[in-house]
Amino acid sequence: MRILVVEDQKDLNEIIVRKLTNEHYTVDSCLSGNEALDFLSCAQYDGIVLDIMLPGITGIGVLKQLRASGDNTPVLLLTAMDTVEDKVAGLDAGADDYLVKPFDFNELMARIRAMIRRRGEITSEVLTSGDLVLNSASRSVSRGGKEISLTAREFDILEYLMQNPGIVLSRDKLSNRIWNYDYDGASNVIDVYVHHLRKKIDDGYDEKKILTVKGAGYMVK
Repeated sequence: MRILVVEDQKDLNEIIVRKLTNEHYTVDSCLSGNEALDFLSCAQYDGIVLDIMLPGITGIGVLKQLRASGDNTPVLLLTAMDTVEDKVAGLDAGADDYLVKPFDFNELMARIRAMIRRRGEITSEVLTSGDLVLNSASRSVSRGGKEISLTAREFDILEYLMQNPGIVLSRDKLSNRIWNYDYDGASNVIDVYVHHLRKKIDDGYDEKKILTVKGAGYMVK
């Protein structure tokens, strides 16, 4: 899951990013509405944490432009303003949820999880492909009832593939989903991770779950 955090208080921004990263989200962050629009023009996100009071374009301004473009990415607004009118304005602009500062970080994490679930693209935390089972909540994987130990990145790649069964995902798409803009790794990093995934998931089985589509990318049946 890839999240964009837009918060102009640098300390709070860094804390939110750290909390999300610890929860295994891939996170990009910025400090202004103008930067947010730049990020949103270049990447696809599963959710956005958006402060209202931003320098330049406000959070409401960013949200209105996002919705006007047809982008329905879930948005959680953060604000110090807690009047009913403020909440109504944010929700009417297209926000999915609204959280008033100061807030409890556990509540923030819970609201982000709920917001993403409500998007409706992922209807279950348990994904299956025959005897291959992935549980997003417990971050566990098994095949034929046997537990498989994966690294965090291996799990993220497999989860994304299983969320899109039968769809070929390019190396660029996988890389953009799993790593943020700060990543500066080798160009073949996806191939390396998929190689390790195959050894753990497919070795010893006649049916191979992770397929290569030559020149296009990878897919799970």
